[in-house]
Amino acid sequence: MKAELSLALALLAGCAAVPQAEGPRIESGAIVGNATDPRNRARVRTELASLYYSRGNMNVALEELRLAVAADPSFATAHGMFGLVYMELREKVLAQASFERALALSPEDPDINHNYGWFLCQTGREGESNEYFMRALRNPLYATPARSWTTAGTCALRSGTLREADNYLQRALAIDSSQPAALLQLAQLRYRQGSLDEARKLVARHAKVVDTTAESLWLALRIERRLGQRDNALSYANQLRRRFPQSGEAQALQRGAYE
Repeated sequence: MKAELSLALALLAGCAAVPQAEGPRIESGAIVGNATDPRNRARVRTELASLYYSRGNMNVALEELRLAVAADPSFATAHGMFGLVYMELREKVLAQASFERALALSPEDPDINHNYGWFLCQTGREGESNEYFMRALRNPLYATPARSWTTAGTCALRSGTLREADNYLQRALAIDSSQPAALLQLAQLRYRQGSLDEARKLVARHAKVVDTTAESLWLALRIERRLGQRDNALSYANQLRRRFPQSGEAQALQRGAYE
């Protein structure tokens, strides 16, 4: 994940549980004002926390967030960031409480709503998550609606509501036709529906936008296998074994668990 000190982060979550899904994001205004102002100190500390979070240093991120909340207990972004850190640490109860506090302070914040929706999706509550993605999307100032449409589609796909998933992913791609997660998730959906040629085209589009992943190689392999293209399937299998030998997809290949 990449972070910017402006706190305009677009973070892809550690998405092992949801393949290539869009993850949490954080956005805040520029840091302005006197350094002794409580809100400004809270912003600075939260910005530092987001940087440490993006680098995987959760202990320091937590300490910075404690300082942020000590400076200004009503700064919603800090509580939302707490939620992300606790989510990464698999502290579900603490993450839930942090997101709830953030939303109580700033119920219309699109980034907090998006992140809470992602938390719900990641913790087996996909049916509840959609409400929060839609809240984010209703905000006319929301900077990255394609991201929430994609994540809503991913969660709908997980819960088996394929019509909704299709609609949400198509809406994401209508906004950003090169949205990599939307391309790959729609390819997953087309594969499940048996539309193999379209699934193949979507995987090819995905490969033009970002580097291949274990998930994209695994999907490409299974598409070619279903199409009877054994040489292509073997090529993808070899790439998967070579590039991602420890991945869950490589282990599924080893077991022959194609579906």
